[in-house]
Amino acid sequence: MHAEAMDAGARAAHPEQHGTSRPAGAPAPGRTEVVTSRSGRVAVHGDLTRQGADLLRGTVETLQRRGHDPVVVDLRAVASVDAGGRAVLESLRTHVAAAGGRLMLRNEPPALV
Repeated sequence: MHAEAMDAGARAAHPEQHGTSRPAGAPAPGRTEVVTSRSGRVAVHGDLTRQGADLLRGTVETLQRRGHDPVVVDLRAVASVDAGGRAVLESLRTHVAAAGGRLMLRNEPPALV
């Protein structure tokens, strides 16, 4: 399968992870992700809650399974991170390391450092 077709399929399966519109009736997201699957990079925008961080976990794990090491998550445009979001990020760091990979969090909000 070509990377473009895989990317298109991923956007259709997970629109919240690719900055595309959500289905009618779905709540507006407080967070979006822009995924560059060729380089293993994710740019997160908005508020990072437990639910949003769980979605981010799925994106990171998918990139890791596709052979990206490290997976880079840019948090520069994150407006806020709640306690649940912080807990998921810490768990994700541990999970990625246990699987033999590296997770690089760039531009972490001060509460995460």
